[in-house]
Parts: sequence; C-alpha cells; structure tokens
Amino acid sequence: MDTPLERLVDHYERRYPVEAGGFVIGCVGQDVPVELVTAAGALPVRLAGRPGTDVAAGETYLGRGVDPATLSVLTRLLAGEYGRLDRLLVSRDCEGSLRLFYAVRELRRLEPGLGLPETHLVDVLHLPHWTTTRYVRGRFAELVAVLERWTGTRLTEQRIASAIALHDERRELWRAVSAMRRDLRLTGVQALAAFGAVLPVAEHNRLLRQVLESDPDVHAGRRVFLTGSSHDNPDVYRSLEGAGGVVVGEDHDWGDLLAARLVGEPTLAALVERYQYNGPTAARASIAARAAHTARAAVDRGAELVVSYVRRNDDAPPWDFPAQREALRRHGIPAVLVDRQEYGSIDLAEVFVG
Repeated sequence: MDTPLERLVDHYERRYPVEAGGFVIGCVGQDVPVELVTAAGALPVRLAGRPGTDVAAGETYLGRGVDPATLSVLTRLLAGEYGRLDRLLVSRDCEGSLRLFYAVRELRRLEPGLGLPETHLVDVLHLPHWTTTRYVRGRFAELVAVLERWTGTRLTEQRIASAIALHDERRELWRAVSAMRRDLRLTGVQALAAFGAVLPVAEHNRLLRQVLESDPDVHAGRRVFLTGSSHDNPDVYRSLEGAGGVVVGEDHDWGDLLAARLVGEPTLAALVERYQYNGPTAARASIAARAAHTARAAVDRGAELVVSYVRRNDDAPPWDFPAQREALRRHGIPAVLVDRQEYGSIDLAEVFVG
C-alpha cells in the first residue's frame, strides 16, 4: 500500500489535467487569496508550467522577454492541458503574471473560440501603509463579489472564517512537514510535492497529518538551501539531489514561503493583511529583508550551501545575492549564484565548485 508521502507525490505529479466534480478556479501567482475560493465552494488550482516543452504559442502573445515559466503557463492554457478550469484568477505578484492576465483577457475578447476561461485580476499591493491596506480591502471586496457571481455562493463571514481556519491549519502542517528536512527525513522533491499537490484543502490536511505520523526513510547528502527564482516543478530539485545534495529548504513561493505567514484571526480584514504583508519575495521585498530572511532560514535548516538559482528573464534575484552572501558568510555558510538558467535546468558545474 502507498504511504501518505507517496500519495502526496502521486497527486503532485499528476496534478493536471484537473479532475474534480465541483467548480474549479485556476490561480496564477501567490497573491490569490485561496481562502475566498474555498469559501465559495470551489477548488483553487495553482497553475504551473512544464519545462522542456515548446512555448511558441505563449511567445506569440507575450514575446520572448518574459519569464519562461509564464510562457509555459499561457501555452498550457491555450492547449487545454490543465483540464476543466471554470474561471481564472491572476494576481499581480510579478510582471509576468500581469502580462499573462492581459493576454488572456484580450484573447477571450478577440478569439472566443479558443475557450479560455473568464479571468479576474487580484491586485495586491505590499507597502506597509494604512492606505495600502485600504486599497487591498477594496480589491478583496471586489473579489468576493466576483466569486459570488461566478459560483452562486454567498460568502458569509462564517464561510470565510471556516476557510481561513482550514488554510491556516494547512500552513502549520506545511511548516511541520517541511521541517522534517532538518534531520533529512524528507527530500526537497518530496517537500515540493507536499506543498503543491492539487487537493481540496481538508483532504490535503489529512494527508499531511498522516505524513507527520509516519516514519519515512532518512536520506544522505550535502544540505542545500535554494533561493532566487521560484520552482513550480521539481526538475531543478531532482538535478541537485541526483548530484548528491538534499534540498533542505527554500525561500520561494512554491515552497516554504507559502507557509511563512498565517492569517490568524478568521476575518476578511486579517486576510487582507496576511496577503499585504506576505513575503519577503525577490520581486517585492527590500534587499536587506531578503538577505536576513534567507540567512535565518538557511541556518534553521542546517544548510551547508546556499544556491541562488536564477532563471532567464527573472531579473530581481541577482540584486539580492551580494547581501545574501554577506549575511550567510557571517554564519559560515557558502553561497553560489547560478544565473540565467533555462527553465527547469541547472548547470551543476556552477553549483558544486570545489
């Protein structure tokens, strides 16, 4: 019989096309408040690209200067690879996501025969000001109205509170499962699967609890911490772990950063502030904040090497690296920058130097 961890990995590896009986809403970017999607009775499905495939269709509408992960998502949307998506929510978490939103909206208008889902932009700003909070509250109120129209479900305070509790529980479980990497009871590939499996949140929580109650194998290898670009697939993790490393942590929004901040109070106001202050990401946080966060997280996981992996056309992470390297040096942890990598690939010769 499959173990709970094997079941999570299986759900992760076959997450698309989506097979669900109810309303399905595709989500792009980390700023989509999935709690509200759950409160509306729908399944939120975060869309990932697929490395190593032709993205010519995406380039036709977005050009070649966009992060290739975004090009892949648009290509997969056009090809129907995600299966049934009743609607699409896109957050403005980065330039690529914003450009994808405008492309999908215009393609629906100009070429309705493509069958792309109706889409809505979730515009979350991240400045630490009350005026920003007020702005984000307005955008969340708009989203509540959109979800009610899409699903026919009234998003009452009780429904929102219940959804927040479920998702906060999942964040706490994610933290605990991911922390199993401290003593190498989980690989980086397995941790990504625990974060990214496409499941209703209550079922996801049940499997995560079972993983915590299990006794997985202990792995061996050099402890690697990943920073830089995000990873919506396990290819780079597999390469690093196949070369003798174990990815013990990361600070991107498909991994540990997903669980970095809880909502806490089960209210819409608290949800607004959770997304406003969530981070720190390379595209939005200060260099000092990123460096401090990376150093703390790497020390916590006992990292022996920090790798700043940067995809082609992802311009933000290299600006962080000098400060990250200096912060890590104070803890005796070496760091290496591997820049301008193709989506899903990594030059291992640049990683394990010496």
